[in-house]
Amino acid sequence: MSTNPIATVSRRYGLYLALLQFLFALTWVVYVAYLPALAERVGIAKQAVPLILLADQLIFVAMDFSLGVAADRVARVVGRLGPLILWVTLVSCAALLLLPHVAPIGMGWLFLGLTATWAITSSMLRAPPLALLGKYAERSAIPWLTALSLLGLGIASVIAPYLTPLLRGVDPRWPFALASLALAAAALCMVSAERALALGATQAAPAPSPQHGMPLQRVLVFLGAVALLALGSQIHQFLNSPTLYLRHARAADLPRLMPVFWIGFNLVLLPAGFAIRRYGALVVMGLGALVAASASLAGIGAGSLAALLAAQGVAGGAWACVMTSAVAAALAIGHAGREGSVTGGVFSVLAIAAAARVAIVAAHLDKVGAGGQGWLLWAPIAAFAIASLVLWMLARQRAATVDALA
Repeated sequence: MSTNPIATVSRRYGLYLALLQFLFALTWVVYVAYLPALAERVGIAKQAVPLILLADQLIFVAMDFSLGVAADRVARVVGRLGPLILWVTLVSCAALLLLPHVAPIGMGWLFLGLTATWAITSSMLRAPPLALLGKYAERSAIPWLTALSLLGLGIASVIAPYLTPLLRGVDPRWPFALASLALAAAALCMVSAERALALGATQAAPAPSPQHGMPLQRVLVFLGAVALLALGSQIHQFLNSPTLYLRHARAADLPRLMPVFWIGFNLVLLPAGFAIRRYGALVVMGLGALVAASASLAGIGAGSLAALLAAQGVAGGAWACVMTSAVAAALAIGHAGREGSVTGGVFSVLAIAAAARVAIVAAHLDKVGAGGQGWLLWAPIAAFAIASLVLWMLARQRAATVDALA
């Protein structure tokens, strides 16, 4: 591994990103765990909670892309994006911190206003920090650093099923306060990290010349493939997996079984980063989609809990390949100058998929698959397979002007 200064600073920034994503994911866990009880205290029925979560995801859809575009504009001046991320994050943390204090007052409009403020401002922690990575880090190191940053999300997802039961009976003011303060402290590191990353890049080499990236039509096809993969993953993880596990285990066992997907995700992340560097993001992404389809099919046909666990672990590893490749490809396609825009587009379609899953649950369409023969069981396989075909076609047709990492 390189020992030059920019590589050292890039690795440090990658660790900051991992910590930031870890804490952001945990704040979401805390928020979702307490939302029904807090909403009830302000007079909002529990049946309306899915609608609040749906609204949150729709806000992410709009804000992820918008803030990605804004990040590209602000990042043209060295040292400006880090402070912007910090200040917006502080507003986000303040909104989150106030939620459990506002709930006892009983003002529903203020409570909903704070949830909307939190959703709007927390989007600043998704695409913009990764845009800095794409702007300043060594091109060859971006896939590995992307995988490192996603490790925080993976670890938080493993912990989440165990953390949620522990929060029951705990005064919500404490988890909200700890999550908010920790996230604010991590964001504070972004200011110095951006300056160090930019300074190291400036000293290491002259600024790269602008490139003509992937044509807009192909970018939209790429984002469409990401949307299919994200929808398939949302249905597989959150709707189908509990149904499949209940064929072989008790409902009480689900909290210790559900993290197997994310354990596989974490184990494959870093190898996926190195594979992308060698074979290209679109190739690895297409292969990951194909493996995900196979693992989902194997899960349906699993005749034992051991076989299902193996299929779930493989599915998680495939999703690691998909996620790492999607972000690395977005940064490569957007280089130089559109890193935030394309990465923001990726996070927007991820939010669309999450919103679709929440809408399916809110409309009770998930009950169709409860008996094991519903359309939901087969939807991820179709989505993964179609996306794999699209990505292979994009990989074959990619223009010579596109960064080799894509």
